[in-house]
Amino acid sequence: MNKFKYGVAVACLLVSSSVALADGKLNVVCSTEQSWCDLITSEFEKETGVDVSMIRKSTGETLAQIRAEAKNPKIDIWWGGTGDPHLVAAEEDLTQPSGYDTSKLMGWARGMANISGGKTIGIYAGALGIGYNADLIAEKNIPAPKCWKDLADPVYHGEVQVASPNSSGTAYTELATFVQLFGEDKAFELLGQIGKNVNQYTKSGSAPSKATARGENTISIGFMHDMVKLATSGFPMKIVSPCEGTGYEVGAVSIIKGARNLENAKKWVEFGLRPKTQALAATVNSFQVPSHSESTVPPESPDLASIKLIDYDFATYGSSETRKRLIDRWNKEIKNIAK
Repeated sequence: MNKFKYGVAVACLLVSSSVALADGKLNVVCSTEQSWCDLITSEFEKETGVDVSMIRKSTGETLAQIRAEAKNPKIDIWWGGTGDPHLVAAEEDLTQPSGYDTSKLMGWARGMANISGGKTIGIYAGALGIGYNADLIAEKNIPAPKCWKDLADPVYHGEVQVASPNSSGTAYTELATFVQLFGEDKAFELLGQIGKNVNQYTKSGSAPSKATARGENTISIGFMHDMVKLATSGFPMKIVSPCEGTGYEVGAVSIIKGARNLENAKKWVEFGLRPKTQALAATVNSFQVPSHSESTVPPESPDLASIKLIDYDFATYGSSETRKRLIDRWNKEIKNIAK
């Protein structure tokens, strides 16, 4: 073989090797709890042989990263976290359709796909609620809250913890829920009153309930399935479905526009939406309601049918304009009230 032909052969071999290596990779940002992120990653790797690089981030952080990297995306898949930021990403053309057939998914999961033009799909649902540490409530001789408006009572001064909507999808769901329940001005008035009782706005949506379970805080706002996980682990965590009604999340999955490992990203979507894969979440105490109609709902999962849920307007509150306006108003009027 002459030098020219040899050089061409080596170049072709190197190109084919680099393509093979690229085909075996996937970059995932996961916005569910760490244990579920770790499990689904390891199960996907075992089945496909794909080398997954996974990092956990909250939904607000992930949306910010996707926006910053729009011209040179480093993420292939965004897995989990509240659906509103996923819808914002879809609206801003930061994500792309996966081509997944949603016909066997629950209506609320298909709704996410319909709103986004197939760019995001619902993978689970969970209701927002109030959690409290039963031991601390008894020790401090204060009443257990039953309603959202109860949290404005001065008796709870310094006893409430919730996340910031700047970083947390959970907190944005709370903000959007209050606006839909009470009207915007009344909602911000109530958030301000509750803010006087807040001891900290955390970065992560699940952090307040974890602190409450450990006895570092008395009352939290968060998703009920996260509270169930803590209660079933033996913590004195009690869960309240607020009397006025409550909002809910539809956790979602999205493929990033310009994903470098598109075919593996599509494989992840198909894998993650399988009934058997969704059922694995309960093995690590993730008790969201799965989106596939043939998946098993864990008996520990909050019964959505028995909870007074609002007709959450994902199209409106998942829009970039509405989200920005509400968070800007929260930063201006609520953020600095907490003592």
